[in-house]
Amino acid sequence: MRVYVFTAAFVFLCFISTSWGKEIALSESELQEKIKKHPALVAFWNFKVPGGEDKAALGKAKLLLQDPENKAARSPDGPFGGSAVFDGKSAYMYIPSNKVGALNLTKEVTVLAWINWNGKSCSFIAGLWNEHTDGGKRQYGLFASLPMYNGADEVCGHISKSGGPTPPFPFSIDYSASGQKIPKNKWVCAAMTYDGKYIKSYLDGAFAARKPELIANTKGFPGYPDGAFHSKNPYFYPQGMGDNGSDFTVGAVMLKNGMGNFFGGKIAAVAIFDKALSDAEISEIARIPNAP
Repeated sequence: MRVYVFTAAFVFLCFISTSWGKEIALSESELQEKIKKHPALVAFWNFKVPGGEDKAALGKAKLLLQDPENKAARSPDGPFGGSAVFDGKSAYMYIPSNKVGALNLTKEVTVLAWINWNGKSCSFIAGLWNEHTDGGKRQYGLFASLPMYNGADEVCGHISKSGGPTPPFPFSIDYSASGQKIPKNKWVCAAMTYDGKYIKSYLDGAFAARKPELIANTKGFPGYPDGAFHSKNPYFYPQGMGDNGSDFTVGAVMLKNGMGNFFGGKIAAVAIFDKALSDAEISEIARIPNAP
């Protein structure tokens, strides 16, 4: 079994927007200090170091991310000098629910991930999001492409209070969708935030608001004879997050019949914050290194 620890070891330049609308380059140490000093940072790790090696912690806790079957291969490709390869069939990493510690967020959350997605639908990136026969243990999760409810090929941020499906629908419907399409086989930064009221999705630091729209596959359900009609970004969800006892996973989730929703592509890094970062904060952090 491979074990990984949140890390601060990365070398790159990242461009951010200044108050004058220009872009400046941050050095590794400058960006590292920016992340480390953010009071809401829970954990950050990347996959530059070869599998099996421990990494220095960056965040509030040293949380061990396990590769139970040693199936997440390593690639030198990636904005942080390397990445983990997820085959879309079996590779994933996790922290068991009894060890998630500060990742068990129930009020606000931000999830960022630097990904190279191959186009596989319903690809889970990272979060506390299990689905079980006992009703489910969904909490928060970042996905690539959830087409069922207007999120095809988009960054989707999922939140659940109950842990189960959204009544009266057969599945959990409560997720934001970025509106911007995720390019296939290209490095991007996907992000979601939840402030206790709205879920928001971002692509490469940019938020794109969506007008209210008819949500697919919602017509004819009790209370929705003509279907649900609302905005997907931001997505209004004042119910909050549950404390549902989920594992923290990267690259897949636990479904009724085992692991599923496997991510297809590469993941270079993931960061978790215990508050909903502002648009300005997201735009500073959620960038691809060296991208103009």
